[in-house]
Amino acid sequence: MKIRVLIADDNSFIREGMKIILNTFGEFDVLATVEDGREAVDYCLVHEVDVALLDVRMPNMNGVEATRLISEQTATKPLILTTFDDDEYILDAIRFGAKGYLLKNNDPERIRDAIKSVHNGQSVLQDVVLDKLKSQMLGGREPAQDMSAPAAAAGQEATGSVAEQNESTPTACPFDRSLFTERELDVMSLIAQGLSNKEISKELFISEGTTANYITAILNKTGLSHRTQIAIYYLTGKTR
Repeated sequence: MKIRVLIADDNSFIREGMKIILNTFGEFDVLATVEDGREAVDYCLVHEVDVALLDVRMPNMNGVEATRLISEQTATKPLILTTFDDDEYILDAIRFGAKGYLLKNNDPERIRDAIKSVHNGQSVLQDVVLDKLKSQMLGGREPAQDMSAPAAAAGQEATGSVAEQNESTPTACPFDRSLFTERELDVMSLIAQGLSNKEISKELFISEGTTANYITAILNKTGLSHRTQIAIYYLTGKTR
């Protein structure tokens, strides 16, 4: 079955161009294109849409508010497709339920893969967007160098948890550490660095199933719904 997509953008050239691009892959059924957030919400309320591609800056209702209403009132998964100029909206969009945040200047294949990932229940946060998010959390400072350092040299045991290694950074612990085990803190730290489950498993020398179990435990303890929100929680201590 094809993935049912809605495209919302106030630029007709982008709307129709994206529709043409997605239809060339044969994996999507572009149900409609609309020009503002209000139309996007109304459409999702009466049609079965799998993924809604939403621009941020639109008349009548922006993509962030549309994301909130679509997440609250429908089963549609919102995916923000936007520009660098909209980076101040990243946090709100994710808090309101966006399953991904992707730049418009990506190759069509990257956008295709993002839509498929979101449809399959994964969250997509492009590396450059994650870097901007980290920069916001650090008050404009660059992330500390050890934020991306491996927990241990290949083939050697780690000397202390990843979370402990990052404890000296300004945003290392903006929440109550006692709520989590050391391994859960390790997983949260690596999620905040943008690592996938496979990469986390390799970093911590555990199976992907075990990594998934840790993520489930973290989500249950925090009341969050996906890994991108875990990254925000780790960096800010905020759950909404």
